[in-house]
Amino acid sequence: MFDYTAPPALLKDRVILVTGAGRGIGAAAALTYAAHGATVLLLGKTEANLTQVYDQIEAAGHPQPVVIPFNLETALPHQYDELAVMIENEFGRLDGLLHNASIIGPRTPVDQLSGEHFMRVMHINVNATFMLTSTLLPLLKLSADGSLVFTSSSVGRKGRAYWGAYGVSKFATEGLMQTLADELDGMGTLRANSINPGATRTSMRAQAYPAEAPEKNPLPEAIMPVYLYLMGPDSQGVNGQAFNAQ
Repeated sequence: MFDYTAPPALLKDRVILVTGAGRGIGAAAALTYAAHGATVLLLGKTEANLTQVYDQIEAAGHPQPVVIPFNLETALPHQYDELAVMIENEFGRLDGLLHNASIIGPRTPVDQLSGEHFMRVMHINVNATFMLTSTLLPLLKLSADGSLVFTSSSVGRKGRAYWGAYGVSKFATEGLMQTLADELDGMGTLRANSINPGATRTSMRAQAYPAEAPEKNPLPEAIMPVYLYLMGPDSQGVNGQAFNAQ
């Protein structure tokens, strides 16, 4: 595991948006950020899941989060603009953005992958990530210590058979992170980095490896040290780097 111990008030008074916050790694990150003092904006397509995470944060006595039902597959440009306006009116800035939401799509040889499936995966994993990043960048630049964290994968760092659209989308994610990091370099405190979570006990992992015994993989809560490190002040000056959670 990534070796880092976060102080309890690491994220005090920070406003952090987490995509795919309703379950799995996104829910764990949202709960962890809230436990360290952040006001977490819970973005996802299934409101019931977001509400469950909201209730857990509230019950624990952490800063009140915000539920943002938002479908990255169908969202139009004006909806991204409206989201930015809402965050600016409510908070005046954004201190962190964790791009966690993505889909796997079919695991199949490239010559059997339909254009429709390929484009759907790329749209959710790449186009929506770009739209959210570009729209919220001005708010992140208003933060005294802003951080952009992209979720990658080992198959987005070295191509592997049958990972098709998902692998290609994660290569694109790394490319977007690196390009943005280079543009941000020396321009202030805002930074961009990526995390490869590794094999984690989530429904997405079960979908990718149905025959695997889930208990052999760590729970999402166990991989949170790197997620905390990159969102807090200890990672100031760390930019354009590809991290492994495990």
